[in-house]
Amino acid sequence: NNRTHDGTKFYQGISNTTQTVATLIPISVLATGVISNDKSTIKKGLYMVESVAGATFISYGLKYSFKRTRPFIKNPDIIAAGNGGSPSFPSGHTSIAFAAATSLTLAYPKWYVAVPAFAWAATVGYSRMYLGVHYPSDVAVGAFIGVGSAWLMHKANKWLFEKKNKPVVLTQY
Repeated sequence: NNRTHDGTKFYQGISNTTQTVATLIPISVLATGVISNDKSTIKKGLYMVESVAGATFISYGLKYSFKRTRPFIKNPDIIAAGNGGSPSFPSGHTSIAFAAATSLTLAYPKWYVAVPAFAWAATVGYSRMYLGVHYPSDVAVGAFIGVGSAWLMHKANKWLFEKKNKPVVLTQY
């Protein structure tokens, strides 16, 4: 109830960027790799797509397993300034934002990539609470799922590509 008009507009805007940005980042990297015929960039783009898809799958699986009521429904004193058509726990917006930010940072480990990526993801998470559509625990678990999904996909891809590209050594006895 202590929201400002400008703050509400800002956080609604940030929240509304989530799907677009989390989709455009991996697709842009993938398209760049395809256009330039760069296998390394294609692998990075595919890894990012896997990370965001994994976070989405896990989040929605948990949402419909837990079926947690949104805070504005459970507490009539909270006036929602956003929408939430699915159950509350965990925050899907936050999970895909953190999956996109983490996968981008792992693919391109530079501070000038990480700082804006994680600033955007954290702002998405905060926006969900500011708008009254998520509890802090929804956002925290969403962030954990996003980071975890990207990290697990990174490790899985590294393991698969190292195993696939490892030379076979034949020994004679």
